[in-house]
Amino acid sequence: QVQLVESGGGLAQPGGSLRLSCATSGRISSFYSLRWYRQAPGKQREWAATVTSGGITNYADSVKGRFTISRDNAKNTVYLQMDSLKPEDTAVYYCNALSPPPLPQQYWGQGTQVTVSS
Repeated sequence: QVQLVESGGGLAQPGGSLRLSCATSGRISSFYSLRWYRQAPGKQREWAATVTSGGITNYADSVKGRFTISRDNAKNTVYLQMDSLKPEDTAVYYCNALSPPPLPQQYWGQGTQVTVSS
C-alpha cells in the first residue's frame, strides 16, 4: 500500500521560508501527479501546487511566485519550498499522489502543520 509521509512543518515568521518534504513508499515516477494541499482552521481544504510525472508544475494563484514544488525521483520525495510566507499560509499541509488512468487512485499523507506568525 502506498504511504506518504510529510515533514518540515513548523513555525515561521512572516516573510520567512520553510521547506516541506513528502516521502513516498514507492517510485514517484509511477504517479500521474504529485500535489500539495492545505487546510486552514475552519476552512475547506484547498489545492496549492502540482507537479506531473512529466515535470510540469502548476500553482494556485494564492501561492504562485512564492511556493515552488519539485521532486527528486532518486529519493522518491516531493518538496514544497515556501518563501515569502504570510500569516494566511497558516494551515495543515497535505501531500497527495494520484495514480494514472484508467484507474486513478488518490493517496494522502497525514499532514504537517505550518504556522506563520510573528
